[in-house]
Amino acid sequence: MKLNYKRVICVGFAFFLISAFWQAYDTIIPKILTDKFGLNQAVSGAVMALDNILALFMLPLFGTLSDKCNSKHGKRTPFILIGTLCAVVAFVGMSFADNAQLAKIEAVAPGAENAQVVLYDANLKAKTPDGEEFSVCEKFTKEEFAAIEMYGEDGNVTEEYTNYVVPARQDYARKTMEQNPSTLIVFMLVLLLTLLSMATFRSPAVALMPDVTVKPLRSKANSIINLMGAAGGIIVLILGMIFGTGKSQNALMSYTAFFCVIAGIMLLALCIFKLTVNEPKLVAEMEADTKKYGIEETPDEEEAAGGSRKLSRGEFVSLILILASVALWYMGYNAVTSKYSVYASTVLNLDYNLTLMIATAAAIVCYVPAGMLASKFGRKKTILGGIILLGSAFLLASFARSGWPVMAMNVIFVMAGMGWATINVNSYPMVVELSRGGDVGKYTGFYYTASMAAQTVTPMLSGLFMEVIAMESLFVYATIMVLSAFFTMFCVKHGDSKPVGKKAEAE
Repeated sequence: MKLNYKRVICVGFAFFLISAFWQAYDTIIPKILTDKFGLNQAVSGAVMALDNILALFMLPLFGTLSDKCNSKHGKRTPFILIGTLCAVVAFVGMSFADNAQLAKIEAVAPGAENAQVVLYDANLKAKTPDGEEFSVCEKFTKEEFAAIEMYGEDGNVTEEYTNYVVPARQDYARKTMEQNPSTLIVFMLVLLLTLLSMATFRSPAVALMPDVTVKPLRSKANSIINLMGAAGGIIVLILGMIFGTGKSQNALMSYTAFFCVIAGIMLLALCIFKLTVNEPKLVAEMEADTKKYGIEETPDEEEAAGGSRKLSRGEFVSLILILASVALWYMGYNAVTSKYSVYASTVLNLDYNLTLMIATAAAIVCYVPAGMLASKFGRKKTILGGIILLGSAFLLASFARSGWPVMAMNVIFVMAGMGWATINVNSYPMVVELSRGGDVGKYTGFYYTASMAAQTVTPMLSGLFMEVIAMESLFVYATIMVLSAFFTMFCVKHGDSKPVGKKAEAE
């Protein structure tokens, strides 16, 4: 029994375009909210949690709706096509609302003539990244503040610029927004439309993989799907480096060109998906393989009568523990991904694009081996190893400060990428292992409800930690959450891949 890699790669283009979007969204939107609109970390975190709040309701809903869809194009494909087209239009629309706010504050943009003089004359009061309140006029003379350099002789952003000019500029943006909040309102409405569009097809897109893959091969197939997603993410990070989205001098840049390129990549992936994936045909082939290898599911009496399968008590407990584990490690991981672009510029003085790209590259290398390890040692043991690796990486990162060797941060993020790949490849198959063919979309919704519930809470909670305690608390918070998932996953008894029958062994 061999995995049809070509089939899975073609199906994976749907996840590729989803990941490309979220990589751009998670890195750019926090910067827009803090740099252009002047929102603090807690409020910015609340906005970043909005997509997850919507997902709590919409992902299970559209997963179940796609289970019941009888389109000639299949159950999942119509949702993917329509959702992507709507999301692309709305995503580009966000950049125009962002440009409207940029026009109001371009006088204080890095590189603008007398930008720091304008900030000084505004008589601003702000907070340093460490939470220290300061008044620009009381702490500096106009000449001293205007003379603060962005970059030092070593090529890194100076601490004075990070600690005083950046917070003052963000406070200027906040006051400008408060005087006329209409731009923020428009931005939020377009953002909401974008998130609604993305939520309509995420569960159907992910559920398509188990629809076309027999159960024993789903960890391997999921490794390819995640590989495709990581490829989408890393392409966006490379583009971020090309466009300079992580550079301090571009803090108030226009993102229209960047968003248009991302939208083009999403549309290209959608075209490839549509041209190469015949969903009804692939589902029929999977059902034939299931019978061929003697692993077809035997429906119980309730299923035969048209109802849904009931889990045993042990299976139900395992499902809850798996979902709890998913929630915990996502609380840790998403706290980092949603805040790292801000954290890197204020605490580490690093370009976030390079660091995240290294983590993504490490994940790409590990996706396929992680699926193979699960086939040999089991999904649960493989996930536990990944949790230890990811938690250790976050623990080490909590000690990192400005001036740390770049190579040390790269090694830490390689560990994080490897750990996340090992976890992510095998967790979703554990959930759908407990499903039946007719309710894969519903169980996919369960999985994403858990992950999105975590991602709803964690940007606000981690943002509050960063605002009240210190920016440096981000990785401490992430470490606690990830390592907590070890204990819930350790107690799971069901969801590992099942051995195939004798007929399959003979094959």
